[in-house]
Amino acid sequence: MKFFVNETDQIVNEAIEGLLTNPKLTVLDSFPEVRVVIRKDWDQSKVAIISGGGSGHEPAHAGFVGKGMLTAAVCGDIFASPTVDAVLSAILAATGPKGCLLIIKNYTGDRLNFGLAAEQARALGLDVKTVTVDDDIALGQHVKKRGLAGTLFVHKIAGQLAKEGKTLDEIAATAQRVIDHTASIGLSLTECQHLGQETTQRLNDNQVELGLGIHGEPGIEVIAYDQADVLMRVAIEKLAANLPDANGRYAMIFNNMGSVSPIEMSHMSRPPIPRYNC
Repeated sequence: MKFFVNETDQIVNEAIEGLLTNPKLTVLDSFPEVRVVIRKDWDQSKVAIISGGGSGHEPAHAGFVGKGMLTAAVCGDIFASPTVDAVLSAILAATGPKGCLLIIKNYTGDRLNFGLAAEQARALGLDVKTVTVDDDIALGQHVKKRGLAGTLFVHKIAGQLAKEGKTLDEIAATAQRVIDHTASIGLSLTECQHLGQETTQRLNDNQVELGLGIHGEPGIEVIAYDQADVLMRVAIEKLAANLPDANGRYAMIFNNMGSVSPIEMSHMSRPPIPRYNC
């Protein structure tokens, strides 16, 4: 597969440089060795909201830095967690007396590196709390659930509460409630494409993967390719069976996993998708 790229090992740095055409964003002086995108107008007077992870999931995470959203985002290599030093640099740059909340997706590298950075920041006297997003319901409730697009709900709600001046304890508790009530599932016609790597193929033209992970991890099952309405019904019914309150009202993020065209997205979001109080 072809990509618009100069040198693969520079694409993250150059993509961040592209983001900096937004005059409200900047990077730390240690860029590009440390890739932290931060609000230029941040004054540490409120709780800082920091997230991040491997690049290749854009606009996550740096694209969500701004008022009412993230204070800063830490960017790793493609599909690789940022280093402990990078996360700690973001915490030190963004955190004031009100403290900092780290929003982590449930992947081993992210949990380890963000967790170690949080411990080091606490040892320096900073008030740091963490929450871990595990919204993927594809593999069931009794396995380590992955963090998917539901992370955006946590970014937005935590960011808005920070903007309103809520305390770190209040924001962390609300963020955890959001996580506890969020469910996500992936549906893909093709395998995940990794920049700079050979394309792998495990699906044929008559197959679709239900529950594909954001790095190409296998889903719950391979199902038959069918019309869009049929495939959407399969995914929605799987989600509905895992909602914490069958009679509750829910907001929905319909995410293209990076490659589905806008016309397909609009087509699949129309009725007759089953309505579950969304």
